[in-house]
Amino acid sequence: MTHLQKKGKKLEILMACAFLLLMSSPALPQNNPSAIEWVNTCIKSANDGRYKEAIEACSTAIGLDPQLTAAYINRGNAYSETGNVRQAIRDYDKAIGLDPRVAAVYINRGNAYSSLGEQQKAIKDFDKAIELDPKVAAAYYGRGVARGSLGDHRAAIGDFNKAIELDPKVAAAYYSRGVAYASLEDYQQAIKSFDKAIELDPRLAAAYINRGVAFGSLGDDAKATADFKNAAKLGDKKAQDFLKSKGIKW
Repeated sequence: MTHLQKKGKKLEILMACAFLLLMSSPALPQNNPSAIEWVNTCIKSANDGRYKEAIEACSTAIGLDPQLTAAYINRGNAYSETGNVRQAIRDYDKAIGLDPRVAAVYINRGNAYSSLGEQQKAIKDFDKAIELDPKVAAAYYGRGVARGSLGDHRAAIGDFNKAIELDPKVAAAYYSRGVAYASLEDYQQAIKSFDKAIELDPRLAAAYINRGVAFGSLGDDAKATADFKNAAKLGDKKAQDFLKSKGIKW
């Protein structure tokens, strides 16, 4: 193992933290037009990054119609984006209680549980989402992240493969598959996955770092250094600090 690889290992990211949060709503009932308008305002505010306003709008909708499932779903999404994950889960619980047939709610709650490290609960939700709609890539991706976090990398790879089959344009799925392969020390396959992630998202610094670690593990320090440089140019602080410690400019 080269000195560069030993240093590079410190930069390795064990599992992708990115996930697909579904902001769309199921079809809205037409029994309370005013409540529906507030849900639409909530969605627009969230899509614009104004999550506090989104929460307020969905809360208004709930006040007008406490049975409006979409209001709880979208308020939960907004809470999740602000870091109030427990409150998001409470909203998803309420939405599921009102309508247990919406796969997106289980995906979002699964993502929330996963972000809290509660992977078994997350997997249970992703399983349910897949049961309800087996053609949603986000459910397989989320389950793959949860399984990888538990060390079940082979099962995670199977999920990432299915997510890629359903939606081959999501860089995060290739990236996470690469991390899973690297965790199994299958560095050639890891590099292929990181290559595709970078092709789809050339600004994904974590993919360069992990590909660099994989190259270092195979003894190719030149390619490893080139990848760390690319990550540093994208603003990754760990890559910058590593290169600086080695006296390497980027």
